[in-house]
Amino acid sequence: MAETSEADWKGALERSRAHAPFLATALERRADIAELLAQGRGEEALAAAAVPEDDVAIALRRERIGLALALAIGDLAGAFSLARVMHELSAFADRALDAAIGAAIRHRVPGADPAGFTALALGKHGACELNYSSDIDPILLFDPALLPRRERDDPGEAAQRVARRLMELLTEQTAEGYVFRVDLRLRPASEVSPLAISFDAALSHYESSALAWERAAFIRARAAAGDVAAGEAFLRAIRPFVWRRSLDFTAIEEVRRLTARIRESHSGPDEAGPGYNLKLGRGGIREIEFFAQTHQLIHGGRHPALQVRGTRAALDALAAEGIVAADDAVLLGESYDRLRTLEHRLQMVNDRQTHVLPETSAALDNVARLEGLADGAALVEEVRSIAQEVGLRYDALLGRVDDRARPVPPADESVLATIEARFDRWRDTMRTLRGPEARAAFAALRPTLAEALASAPEPERALARLETIIERIPTAINLFRLFEARPGLLDQVLGVVTLAQTLADALARHPELLDALIDTTALDLPGPVASLAEDMRTRGGSEYETRLDAIRRVVGEQRFALGVQLVEARHDPLAIAAGLARLAEAALDVGASAAEEEFARVHGRIDGSDLVILGLGRLGGGALTHASDLDLVYLFSGEIGGESDGERPLSSSHYYNRLCQRVTAALSVPTAAGALYEIDTRLRPQGAQGPIAVSLESFALYQRSDAWTWEHMALTRARPVFGPPRARAELQRIIDETLQRDRDPAQLRADVLKMRGEMAAAKIPAGPLDAKLLRGGLVDCEFIVHFLQLRERSGLSPDLGAAIDALTEAGHLPSEFRRDYDLMSRLLVAARLLAPDAQQPPKAAARALACACRVDDYHALLQSLREARQNVATTWAETFGETLEDLT
Repeated sequence: MAETSEADWKGALERSRAHAPFLATALERRADIAELLAQGRGEEALAAAAVPEDDVAIALRRERIGLALALAIGDLAGAFSLARVMHELSAFADRALDAAIGAAIRHRVPGADPAGFTALALGKHGACELNYSSDIDPILLFDPALLPRRERDDPGEAAQRVARRLMELLTEQTAEGYVFRVDLRLRPASEVSPLAISFDAALSHYESSALAWERAAFIRARAAAGDVAAGEAFLRAIRPFVWRRSLDFTAIEEVRRLTARIRESHSGPDEAGPGYNLKLGRGGIREIEFFAQTHQLIHGGRHPALQVRGTRAALDALAAEGIVAADDAVLLGESYDRLRTLEHRLQMVNDRQTHVLPETSAALDNVARLEGLADGAALVEEVRSIAQEVGLRYDALLGRVDDRARPVPPADESVLATIEARFDRWRDTMRTLRGPEARAAFAALRPTLAEALASAPEPERALARLETIIERIPTAINLFRLFEARPGLLDQVLGVVTLAQTLADALARHPELLDALIDTTALDLPGPVASLAEDMRTRGGSEYETRLDAIRRVVGEQRFALGVQLVEARHDPLAIAAGLARLAEAALDVGASAAEEEFARVHGRIDGSDLVILGLGRLGGGALTHASDLDLVYLFSGEIGGESDGERPLSSSHYYNRLCQRVTAALSVPTAAGALYEIDTRLRPQGAQGPIAVSLESFALYQRSDAWTWEHMALTRARPVFGPPRARAELQRIIDETLQRDRDPAQLRADVLKMRGEMAAAKIPAGPLDAKLLRGGLVDCEFIVHFLQLRERSGLSPDLGAAIDALTEAGHLPSEFRRDYDLMSRLLVAARLLAPDAQQPPKAAARALACACRVDDYHALLQSLREARQNVATTWAETFGETLEDLT
């Protein structure tokens, strides 16, 4: 921060001499700096803090005094912001550590560079938020292969010598003072480990045996001094330990218990007043820091924007992501700044690492007047007001308040008795409830779980499906801790699994899907294809198998979240269908690209030739259901006679047929992360008898000469979904030319009616809710639309809704056709989860189905379906001159 014209340098100097013995002494010792400050030349005073001196220990001590003085006066004068002060102090700590490491290494190996020895900054130092009299908490790491040492020195012992010398240089009290108090207890297994630890040993610790508090500590870690590049590489290596995408609520509970113990064990007064601890007291600095860090631990793995070190930055990011209320973030952030400022005033008095308001009135008045307040009473009142508001918000974090919980109506006693009896059997027989931790977690949740189950839409069904989930997961601890922490989530999950067997099965196979519901974005529709694909690529890394796993994880999470949105009627099923299609297209893009790269490792590529994939059916139309497969046609551009340039070259036809088998496997073969899609390639030229991939030239020739009418109808819902722009454009040109051909209307009509008759005979509706196959349903809608598209060469959009609108505007369809089509489309999408057998679902699912379809109740849904089918039958008769049968 630059100096301001409003800075009160004179007042700051007067208050310092009157109320801060440490600063008064420093003004005498560093008269050169005092003179600059008296003239308001704060930046020059900062620059003058460092003095030329060969002895590192002396130089650092003198710089420390000069810097503390210049910053303190500039702070008191209002010239330097809190952020600037903390940053300058932290930067000096970096310089001091770096100088000490270099000096310690050169003490044994003259002229050596500090390679292979790193200081990681943690805590306030790592966050660049050091205070005036703060100690620092580095972790010292070394690389035995790189650390400079004498020829006969053992690398481990050489590293310990460096660490001990570093401690002497920084912590020893001399006539010049000290530099920093250094606390190394945050290193792995500090009670038994040496002062400096090898990178490999530290990595092993964090990958296998680290505790939850260590995750929290590393939120603010950074490579600060020594071999910074090696430190940064180490921090990248342990990122999965710190930022977990899958929630670990056992670890979260540990952090929350730790913070609760800090509050309970604090011996000072709970309320602000003389003796109140600004750092550890209720509503103090530590609680604001832990508020931010706990939310970062929970959400940071899934929201990279939260992976920041500073407390204010974390609060701002949490608000931006919608995880913390914006008003709360502002209040906590401003409270943090003010408490840190007052903490600095306490420490300026005598250069002591204190956070406690003085006990005596005189000492309290002294601190207040250093700050420019009237007296100690004014200081206490301000702190009391801040701490009260902070404490209320931290209470909520500890679970004493949960605004997501809702009042539970009284449950039927007989239902509760049934649930409790089943719980007793769980406790005695269920594998996932073995062990004291699992039993304790279950016991803590049991009353809440019983009430929630008794209040579920269908208690018996909810109980049975939850039991299946608990039986299949590796351990129930995380699940119970999660439900205990988020009662609102428990209600949500019970409702979902009761109503949708598909979602209950998915949750039983992959309980980590619950993590997605913690996100504030869980009820948002998926973003564009490009952003979904980028998420898959980012999470997949460089290995082929991990890339395929990442695709499955993203698809699984998004499909589950979309299912929850559908069951809860959060979005129109038509929007959910479009989201499912975008998700599939992203998976296709990433999966096909990964398969291409893997295939090219052995077989190379064909110059001037590319894979192009055509999506048909619901994928082509951009509207999938949870049960949809993907209708694909594999094509390739370029000459048929080409050959690949890899170690094992293949002719173009052989190359692409092999590659497309690889693409199909990438998108359909289940991995440990789950399954993806069924791939249907039977709509390719010559059907199942033809090659899996053909050239664009062959495809164009086939469409001109050999394709049947039904194949041209399929092209009305086709669009290129993979391939470079030029090849996609060529494929689209072939489709457009095919659909724009002149046709004999009578022959077209005969072909369409013949096909529909054969389909009606071969595919019988599954039940009264089969909106697709019932006569007057979606298949009949599609036949009408496709017939008109080909006959009129109009409305040629693969999006059926857009096609219907164009045909309606041209006078070929009645105005209510789109409304009826949309109703049945909503029913199809929603019924895939709520009534997958197309039969009447249980009452609760029937209500949910009606709600999703935007009608009042299930009876109204059936009536609307009948009316829509009758309207479609009328349009069929007007279009083809014959009536539809079997509309009952």
